[in-house]
Amino acid sequence: MDHSTMKGRIIRMRDLIEKVGYAESTIYALVKDGKFPAPFKLTPGGRANGWFEHTIDEYLQEREHEKMLSEQQIAKL
Repeated sequence: MDHSTMKGRIIRMRDLIEKVGYAESTIYALVKDGKFPAPFKLTPGGRANGWFEHTIDEYLQEREHEKMLSEQQIAKL
């Protein structure tokens, strides 16, 4: 099954760590706190988790937007 045609590329933890620059433990802590997109099971009842790459790209864009807003507010002080 080609997942890339459904909703984009699925990335696994190894690739996610490289993409976002967080440690695995940090990612799971952020997921637990609701501050990072949660993974989904690649197969029902299976152990393998993944994330749609577009979901992670959106997360990173939101972080960049928040950073820019924060910098603008600091500049106004």
